[in-house]
Amino acid sequence: MKKLIRDNKGLIAFLLLFGVFRTAVADWNPIPSSSMRPNLLEGDVVFVNRLAFDLKMPLTDTIVTHTGEPQRGDVVTFSSPTDGTRLIKRLVALPGDVVELRNEMLIINGKQAQYDAVQQVMEPIGQVEVPALRISEHLDGRQRRVQFIPKIDTQARNFGPVTVPPGQYMMLGDNRDNSHDSRYIGFVPRNLLIGRAERVLVSADTLTNWAPRFHRFGMSLRD
Repeated sequence: MKKLIRDNKGLIAFLLLFGVFRTAVADWNPIPSSSMRPNLLEGDVVFVNRLAFDLKMPLTDTIVTHTGEPQRGDVVTFSSPTDGTRLIKRLVALPGDVVELRNEMLIINGKQAQYDAVQQVMEPIGQVEVPALRISEHLDGRQRRVQFIPKIDTQARNFGPVTVPPGQYMMLGDNRDNSHDSRYIGFVPRNLLIGRAERVLVSADTLTNWAPRFHRFGMSLRD
C-alpha cells in the first residue's frame, strides 16, 4: 500500500485538490428535470459558484464565513431539507419576507409581480405534450420567464401567505406547476445553500437525439 501511494502521490494530490475545489470553490450541475423550464432545460450543465454566499469546510455544510448575500431572483443549488437531494431552483423570498401565491401570481410583502409577454407552447409531460403558457414575471426590478401548465391538477397555485423564518429562504421552480419546491419541501436553511448558478456551460438535447445546443453554451443565468 505504501508503495502504491508513493508511486501515485501526484495523482492522489491532484484528486484531493480537485475534490476540495469542487466542494468549496466551484462546481457544475447537470439539469435532470423540467422544473426550471423554460430557463433551464434537461441536458443543460450549469456552472455553480460555491463562493457566492459562503466559504464552507470542504465536504461539509459547516460555514467558515459569509462571502455574499443571497438575493431574490438568484438561481441557486441547494440540498433538500427533507432528504438531502441536490436541487436547483430560483430564490424568490428572503428571511422575513411575506410570500403568497394567488392563482399563480407571486406576491412578496404585499407587492404583486407584473406579468406580460404571454407565449403559448406545447410542453412535454412524460410521453405526451400539453399546452403551456410562458410569461415574463417582473418583480423588484428583475425579470424572468416562468411557465404555467393549466392542465396539471395542483393545489400549489395558491399558497400562503407565510413569513420566511430567520436564516431561511423560499425557492420556486420557474416551471411553476411542475416543480417540487418550497411549497412541498419547506424553506431552505442557509447552511444547505450550495452556490449560485452563474451560466450554462454546455447543453445537449437529451430528450431527443442528444444533439449539442450550441446557442446555449455560455448563456448567463443572471438577470
